Amino acid sequence: MAFSMVLFVALAVSSLMVVSGAGNFYQDFDLTWGDHRAKIFNGGQLLSLSLDQTSGSGFKSKREYLFGRIDMQLKLVAGNSAGTVTAYYLSSQGPTHDEIDFEFLGNLSGDPYILHTNVFTQGKGGREQQFYLWFDPTRNFHTYSVIWKPQHIIFLVDNTPIRLFKNAESIGVPFPKNQPMRIYSSLWNADDWATRGGLVKTDWSKAPFTAYYRNFNAQTCAGSCTHGTSSSSALSNGGWQTQELDDYGRRRLRWVQKNFMIYNYCSDLKRFPQGVPPECKRPRFL
Repeated sequence: MAFSMVLFVALAVSSLMVVSGAGNFYQDFDLTWGDHRAKIFNGGQLLSLSLDQTSGSGFKSKREYLFGRIDMQLKLVAGNSAGTVTAYYLSSQGPTHDEIDFEFLGNLSGDPYILHTNVFTQGKGGREQQFYLWFDPTRNFHTYSVIWKPQHIIFLVDNTPIRLFKNAESIGVPFPKNQPMRIYSSLWNADDWATRGGLVKTDWSKAPFTAYYRNFNAQTCAGSCTHGTSSSSALSNGGWQTQELDDYGRRRLRWVQKNFMIYNYCSDLKRFPQGVPPECKRPRFL
């Protein structure tokens, strides 16, 4: 997986971005399951989830959100994390729920995590894209963000766009825009499928497995969302309502998808022998 050293350095510099205006976990989230395995400490500035052979753990936001920019810094389970999944996502409830997913699939020590992304609309998912990361997500905190607007969803890692899911309602593809969503996260055992399709099982001698969270930030609509665009500061933290992919953002998106994408449902002709979903036929980066 060759790539330019210049681009690598640029990405490394961008990974130093600090999320401003961080929230407080005591105020913003409820620990929902796992008993003592979910913890908030450092005055509400740090949260951890743990998994052992008895149970995993999880949390959810007190508030619901309808459009906005959501940032969270995570440091994933270190060492042999095979069989574990750290899920961080937005979701509504019910059989026709909407959902925007980051899922981090653990692996054997020394092998890279797989970042799994998906978008559900009206209860239907199946829009998976998977990536390797260009850094070790267990050594330091990194920022994972979603910009959710009426016209598109952008997934970002350290402010680098990795995926763009555009509103394609004009060609009959549902888009999540009517159901407010809460933020959820969980750390759980999925060794029946998570690592090499379930071939590698969780090594419980390495438990507990722990992931850490900090610097949550949510910028949401005050009143109605606008549909404006901006060609400058395209993906900075401020002014999310006017954030679009400019030429630089599109180049970064292409670079990530060329060098680090390992699965794209739009390219899976075995899965869709009658033809890929209609949104896959539209230009991805415009």
